Amino acid sequence: MKLADSFNRFAKSVARTTGHAASFGIAVAVILVWAVTGPLFHFSDTWQLVINTGTTVVTFLMVFLIQNTQNRDAIAMHLKLDELIRAAKGAQNSLVNLEDMTEEELEHLHRRYVQLAEEARGHVQARSRERRHSNDAGVGGANAP
Repeated sequence: MKLADSFNRFAKSVARTTGHAASFGIAVAVILVWAVTGPLFHFSDTWQLVINTGTTVVTFLMVFLIQNTQNRDAIAMHLKLDELIRAAKGAQNSLVNLEDMTEEELEHLHRRYVQLAEEARGHVQARSRERRHSNDAGVGGANAP
C-alpha cells in the first residue's frame, strides 16, 4: 500500500470526523476545561502555552488535511463537469479542462463569454420590447370595441 493512499484514507476519515457537531462539541469542551483550570494554575505562562501550542499544532496539521480533501473534491467536480460538457449536444468541448489553462487564456475566454452574455441579454431585451409593443397595439388599436 502506498503512502499517498494511506494519507488519502486518513484525510477522508479526519474530514468526516471533524465535520460532525460532536467534534465541535469536544473542541468547545477542551477550551472550557482549559479556561476553568486557569485559576488552578494561576493563569501562568505554561497554562497559556498549553492551549497555544495545542491549537497551533492542530491548525497546522488540519491545513494539510483540508487541502487534500479540497483537492480531491475539486478534481472530482471538474471531472463530472467535463463529462457533462462532453456529453451535452451543442456544448463546446473546448471548455473541458479549463482548470489547466493559463490566467491569460482564462481571461480571454472570460471576456468572450461576457460578450456572448451581453449579446444574449440584448436579444432578450429586444424581444421583450417587441412583445410589449405588439401587446400595446392590440389593446387600444384597431381591435378595440
